[in-house]
Amino acid sequence: MDSVNIPQLGQIVRIVRGKDSGKYAVIINVEDQRFVWIADGDKRKFDHPKKKNLAHLELLQAISSEVVESLQDSGRVTNGKLRFALFKYVDQLQSEAQEKGE
Repeated sequence: MDSVNIPQLGQIVRIVRGKDSGKYAVIINVEDQRFVWIADGDKRKFDHPKKKNLAHLELLQAISSEVVESLQDSGRVTNGKLRFALFKYVDQLQSEAQEKGE
């Protein structure tokens, strides 16, 4: 596996399989080489994350430093921070698309 395919805490992912396909979430725990726990702070709260197979996720380059720091400091992250990290990422994607004229 190359470094792009290694999941990291705080990494933003796009769900590509399942009923939530097309939505974004944040990795809040890495179980092993195959499974991670994800949450979005909205439908999927931190206290009830979803266990997902990495084959069903697209790992994105973005990693939320706020989420990583919170997880390292307290072992938890607020749902508001998760929502903010995802909003910031999606907002950045939309502004880049507008700049390109898409």
